Amino acid sequence: MKTFVLDTNVLLHDPDAVFSFKDNKVVIPMTVIEELDSFKKLNDERGRSARLITRTLDELRSKGKLSEGVKIKNGGILKIEMNHNGIDLPSDFSGQKSDNQILSIAASLKAKKEKVIFITKDINLRIKAEILDIQTQDYEKSKVKIDELYSGWKEVKVPGEKIDKFYKDGKVSLKQEFYPNECVSLKDEAGSSKSALAKFSKKDNALTPIFHQNSLPWGIKPLNIEQKFAVELLLCNDINLVTLVGLPGAGKTIIALACGLQKTVEERYFRKLYIARPIIPMGRDIGFLPGTKEEKLGAWMGAINDNLEFLMDKGHPDSKTDEKIDYLFSSGQIEVDSLTYIRGRSLPQQYIIIDDAQNLTPHEVKTIISRAGNGTKIVLTGDPYQIDNPYLDASSNGLTYLVERFKGQDLFGHITFSKSERSNLAALSSELL
Repeated sequence: MKTFVLDTNVLLHDPDAVFSFKDNKVVIPMTVIEELDSFKKLNDERGRSARLITRTLDELRSKGKLSEGVKIKNGGILKIEMNHNGIDLPSDFSGQKSDNQILSIAASLKAKKEKVIFITKDINLRIKAEILDIQTQDYEKSKVKIDELYSGWKEVKVPGEKIDKFYKDGKVSLKQEFYPNECVSLKDEAGSSKSALAKFSKKDNALTPIFHQNSLPWGIKPLNIEQKFAVELLLCNDINLVTLVGLPGAGKTIIALACGLQKTVEERYFRKLYIARPIIPMGRDIGFLPGTKEEKLGAWMGAINDNLEFLMDKGHPDSKTDEKIDYLFSSGQIEVDSLTYIRGRSLPQQYIIIDDAQNLTPHEVKTIISRAGNGTKIVLTGDPYQIDNPYLDASSNGLTYLVERFKGQDLFGHITFSKSERSNLAALSSELL
C-alpha cells in the first residue's frame, strides 16, 4: 500500500481527489485542513471547492475517527495527520511556513518506512520535497498529453475520383476512422488542384460538405482553412459545444463573437449572447477596482469590447458604433459577465462564449457546462500556453481536458488553430518568443 500525502492546492483543484488513489492510503495534513478553512469563505471556485471537501470529510467522520483512518469508497484509507506528528526539517526549512509543515508530515511518514508520494500542484514545493528525498508528483488525474491533443481537423490525400464522387454524391466514405464533426481537407494525391472541405457525419457514416463554407458571419470572411472549419462548427445548430484552441491572433475570439452575433442578433436563433471570462490578471495585480459591477468588469473585458467595436464597424460601418453596442447591451441581446456570477444560473437558449478558458480548472469547466439549459450552445476559446493561473499548465487546464474528454461526442466540435492572422508582427512573436 502506498501513502499519498495531498497538498491544499490538489483539493482545491479537484474536491474529489481523495477518491482518486484506489486502494491506497490518503493522508491530509492538519495544516491543509486549516488552509481549507481560510478558503471556504471565498465566493469563487476555490471557496466552493473548499466547502465541498470539508463536507466530504464531515460525512466520512461517521465511519470512524479521521485521525486514526477511515475506509473510503474506493477501498482505500483516508487519514488526517496531526502537525505534531511531523519531524524537524533542516534549518533551511522554516517550521512556521505551512508548506514546510506539510513536508514535515510527509517526511515523518517516510521515516516510518511508508511508501510516501507527495502530491502537489506547486512546482516549488515539488522541488523542496525532492531535496528532502521525498517522492513527489503533480496531480495527474486530469492531465492530457498536450502534444497529442485532438486537433479537430486533418488533411487527407485521396484519389482525384474520390473528390469528384464527393461533389457528385454530396458525401464520400473512406476507410480511415474519423470522430463525429471532425473536419477534413480533401486533397488530390496526384497533386492536382482538386480539393474539398468536408466534415464527418456520424449519422451518414461518411464525409459530407461543410454547410457554411461560403458564410460571412457578421461580415467576417474566414482567412484560412482553420477559420473556415471554425465558422462551420460555430454556426451549426446541432453542435452544442465548441472549443477553439490556438496561438494568439489566430482569430478564436473574434470569430466566436461574429458567429454569436450572427446567430443571436441577425438570425435570432438564440435569445441572448452571453460572454464571460475568468478574472485572473496577467502579471502583477492592481488590486480591487472601484465602481459598480459593470464598471469593474469593463477593465477585464477590454479584449471583448475591442472585438465588438471592430465587428460593428466591419458589418455595418458608420459613426454610431458605440450607440449600437450600447443598444445591444441595453436590449439584453448581449450580456457580459464574470464567471464568478455564473454559478446557480440556468442559461437556456443562449449562445455562450467563455474566453480565456485555459485559465480554468477541469472542475470549473464542468461547472460551466452544467449551466447550459435547453437549446444553449457553449463556445470555449483559449491558448493553453498563455496561462496565468499558478497551479495550471498546458496539460492540466480545463480547456484541454474538455477537448480530450469530449472528442467523439455527437454534439461536440473542436478546432486547433496554428496560424496567426492578427498581424505579421504578432505571428512572428508567436514563433520567436
